[in-house]
Amino acid sequence: MSKCKVMHLGSRNNNFTYTMKGEILSVVDREKDIGITFNESLKPGLYCKEAARIARGVLFQISRSFHYRDRHVFLNLYKRYVRVHLEFATPVWSPWQVGDIATLEKVQQKAVGMISGLKGKTYEEKLKELNLPTLENRRYRADLIQLFKILNNIDSVEARTWFQIVNENRPNTRAINSDHGVISFQIPVKRTELSRNVFSVRAAKFWNDLPVHVKKAVTLSTFKKRLDIHFQTLA
Repeated sequence: MSKCKVMHLGSRNNNFTYTMKGEILSVVDREKDIGITFNESLKPGLYCKEAARIARGVLFQISRSFHYRDRHVFLNLYKRYVRVHLEFATPVWSPWQVGDIATLEKVQQKAVGMISGLKGKTYEEKLKELNLPTLENRRYRADLIQLFKILNNIDSVEARTWFQIVNENRPNTRAINSDHGVISFQIPVKRTELSRNVFSVRAAKFWNDLPVHVKKAVTLSTFKKRLDIHFQTLA
């Protein structure tokens, strides 16, 4: 019973008491599931702070171990041992509030500032010099890659359970692509900030804005290459 807990969600929740085999289940205001911590609001702010804290700790250890921080070795160390903590399972908890986005980005900004020999003065200039995207752009990319996997049965997720796929019989809307064989999505109207930013809604919006040739990629590797080229044209 100790492994079973109750978390009450929503402002109108009646906060009922739940029992199992006669024992009252304990109530918690936060819980970790498969490495991701959520609280009663289901917003990712709590986990953003936790991920940033762990990443900063690892970055500190690396900075103490490597006094010469060149753009090759130190950058690879950052990508392999620090950035992974900032990006684990981001399609599940990708932040949308400015403060949460900044909390994560500041870790990369600090890491970039440690690299020796860069000519750029601003964070953006240094990123361009390193050919390194912002964490926000990488989360955008991760959402699209995950959606591609779902649509192509690479992951065992039923697409129609999560997405409203547009069919050709519906009236023409901005979301519909005129090219046959290219999937587009109907974006549902959501009332709350949380529901407007869940994976199934935001990823569908991102997908609809992609060029047709990117959507038509047959393999995952081809999709990634076309997606990266597309991002470069937008930079």
